[in-house]
Amino acid sequence: MKDKCKSFETNCVHGSYDAASGQPQVLPIAQSTTFRYYKAKDVAELFDLESANFMYTRLGNPTVNKLEEKMALLEGGTAAIAASSGQAATLMTVLNICGAGDHVIAASNIYGGTHNLLGVSLAKLGIEVDFVDQDLTEDELAAFIKPGTKAVFGETLGNPALSVLDFEKFAALAKRAGVPLIVDNTLATPVLCRPFEHGADIVLHSLTKYADGHASCVGGVAIEGGNFDWHSGGKYPGMTEPDESYHGIEFYNKFGDVAFSMKMRGQLLRDLGCTMAPMNAYLIHQGLQTLHLRMERHSANALSLAEFLCSHDMVEWVAYPGLPHDKYYNLARRYMPKGASGVIAFGVKGGRKAGEELLEKLRLTSIVVHVGDVRTCVLHPASTTHRQLSDVEQAKAGIKPELIRISVGIENIDDIKEDFDQALREVKKCL
Repeated sequence: MKDKCKSFETNCVHGSYDAASGQPQVLPIAQSTTFRYYKAKDVAELFDLESANFMYTRLGNPTVNKLEEKMALLEGGTAAIAASSGQAATLMTVLNICGAGDHVIAASNIYGGTHNLLGVSLAKLGIEVDFVDQDLTEDELAAFIKPGTKAVFGETLGNPALSVLDFEKFAALAKRAGVPLIVDNTLATPVLCRPFEHGADIVLHSLTKYADGHASCVGGVAIEGGNFDWHSGGKYPGMTEPDESYHGIEFYNKFGDVAFSMKMRGQLLRDLGCTMAPMNAYLIHQGLQTLHLRMERHSANALSLAEFLCSHDMVEWVAYPGLPHDKYYNLARRYMPKGASGVIAFGVKGGRKAGEELLEKLRLTSIVVHVGDVRTCVLHPASTTHRQLSDVEQAKAGIKPELIRISVGIENIDDIKEDFDQALREVKKCL
């Protein structure tokens, strides 16, 4: 793909869009539903997947396409499909390779919304999911492999448990099962980790988070690595056998290392319509231009705040993989050597009630259902993002009653520390 020879930082700024002479320096917004043609055969080629041009924004749009190209470039993939949200990208990814009667192995401590999508909504469609403890050994994990297993799913950095995926182990598990490894890289971003370099086959992002970075819009993307053999074990007839809705096209044989993306665009975007708006693509594309700078600051601030909380007398524990005592520290150093991202989890003394009071005492920090913002944000997952899970399921996902999740922003770190210090001291008075 174009610009692979340039540095990552330069690709954040310049990748995927070069203005022609006299044209806009900034990526234009193609705010149009349709695209005009003058010959019937040109439109016919679009419907036969013989042309890469645009016909209808539900299936593709010039602005959205530039975002797709940039995300594929930054992650090192062959192609990408943008979606209306991270959840939509995950949904289409699974449905692109799974159907009723199929099976997925997923790490249990993934984002609560994804847990519900896989365990509840997809179960209604007949797709079975086993949620597993990602700290099990490879042999223990292999016991979950079934004849109908079609994918292995995990997160680079679990949200909000902050567990770090052991890529070597999960890639080996996926290879053992003959299926693709799907990894959600939202919290790490390609700045801190590039999953394709560690054995992933498909990478997902909620672009709503760090990619946008300013809490301005919602979006998601699925990125194809281009190395998976879809002939594997005869498990993926949708990739290798004729598709009668496209005049008998065999996606893998025709499109090779972008077959997964072409099938997702041609079938899932066509039928489900989980389309990203051009304006959102424009805003996220702008956000990516400073991603490398923001992730450096998010990571530095988070490490400093985590160290501060470790020494505070109102804090029982702190989970942050950038801390040497953290159980995932070695994995973080291995897979995220440039930083452990900007999310911290900690337990306040006094349990759930103290946690709820702490949120109300904060002044600078915002209570929002969000992470990855330039502003410092906080949430109590047990009563919000993971409230649909039972107590047992929450425990398996690493969600303790006293757990507070902080998405550390890029403000001055002293101001962030002061805000948490005063709030913790106020809570102490109530104990």
